[in-house]
Amino acid sequence: MRNLFAFIYRYRGFLVFLLLEILCAYLIIKNNSYQGAAFYNSANAYAGRVLEFQREVFDYFRLVEVNQALVAENKALKESLTNIMLSDKLDSIPPTPDSGYRVKPDSLALAQQKMDTSGVVRTFKFVPGKVIKNSVSLVNNHLLLNVGRADGIEPGMGVVSGSGVIGRVKAVSQNYSTIYSMLHSQMLVSAKVRRTNTVGTIRWEGDNYRVATLDYIPRHIKLAKGDTVVTSGYNAVFPEGIMIGRVLSVQQEPDKMFMTVKVRLAVDFDNLSYVYVIKNTRQAERDSLEARSGIKENE
Repeated sequence: MRNLFAFIYRYRGFLVFLLLEILCAYLIIKNNSYQGAAFYNSANAYAGRVLEFQREVFDYFRLVEVNQALVAENKALKESLTNIMLSDKLDSIPPTPDSGYRVKPDSLALAQQKMDTSGVVRTFKFVPGKVIKNSVSLVNNHLLLNVGRADGIEPGMGVVSGSGVIGRVKAVSQNYSTIYSMLHSQMLVSAKVRRTNTVGTIRWEGDNYRVATLDYIPRHIKLAKGDTVVTSGYNAVFPEGIMIGRVLSVQQEPDKMFMTVKVRLAVDFDNLSYVYVIKNTRQAERDSLEARSGIKENE
């Protein structure tokens, strides 16, 4: 201990100088958007390689769990395609001579072809990515993905998983990207209750990582526990109908215009492996029109 104090006293001038340099760098990054973006991009590039290796070692010991989740997701996608194929959405395809169906039940290719010609598929493209860092216990939680500018990822893009909404891209480097998690104090998502089509805003209050709050639901709306909450499609980030969660509780307070609605999030943020970054191919056109019209989008 005596040697430590002697070392600090001997180099006190240099240590004070170093401390002031660190403080200055922090203030510059904190208060200047350009320097802040450059710092985050550089930090992503260096930290990403280390965290990616760490995540690969961790994932190796849970391959069975990851494969089971992927199998379940593929099963749900195939069931969705089959339901679309047998619905009136494909009524433009003539019935086959030997079947009462409008399409052959095992012909998923026809359903995929129909979806590929729809506006939704042309507008939104999905880029798969792997989560290499995640947090759920902070006030402002982030994720780090192993996809970046080289994969077409840009700040502001939405991120989802097979279970529901994850967040938005904050910053990108060449091969990595930082994500604002839904568990972030500044993350707001335009949402609606599917049964009533009532639009509100989802936000996280920093407590339980499985529970969020749905704001701006009028008191006269009749909600029930278990009602599905999905994205509204009112912004250019998320397509309409992406799962967010289910109503957990509804509280009406006499002195407020809106109800207090708690929503259990569909995504288990403590157990994430693979996600999808959503690229809206028409977002630049929409942003340009809103800028010219003086409309500022509220996410």
